[in-house]
Amino acid sequence: MIGGEKKKVLYVGSDHAGYNAKTKLKTYLEGKGFHVTDLGCFSEDPCDYPDIAREVAEKMLEDPSARGILICGSGIGVGIAANRFKKIRAVTAANVGLAEMGRKHNDANVLTMGARTTSDEEIEKITEKFLNTDFEGEERHERRRDKMDSLG
Repeated sequence: MIGGEKKKVLYVGSDHAGYNAKTKLKTYLEGKGFHVTDLGCFSEDPCDYPDIAREVAEKMLEDPSARGILICGSGIGVGIAANRFKKIRAVTAANVGLAEMGRKHNDANVLTMGARTTSDEEIEKITEKFLNTDFEGEERHERRRDKMDSLG
């Protein structure tokens, strides 16, 4: 169950397009017992998603055991921006299967989603799968993860 023994620190962020979905998801996660730190934005006023992705990525680098969640219109922009940071492995997941594989095979530590492409209910399901799926840790996956982390 979400929020159980595997409870992690969560950093969340969104641009203006993802603000409402992020706010609902934050309430959902806090209801499950998570301590969620919201790094912006804080309204529907236009803002630049790379700034929010940077905020989340920098916090993630301070605490490698944490998880990050970013929401914009499509999930793509925040994912591209977050993946610019070494040791950030963001998966843009439009369904639970992508969230699961991102964790199992790539040890993704940031989940990105699109508020304009994904319902609030589906965002909750995708997040739950992401937070409750472990990295498989097989040698081939560890080797590939380590290679990704050494790029740049």
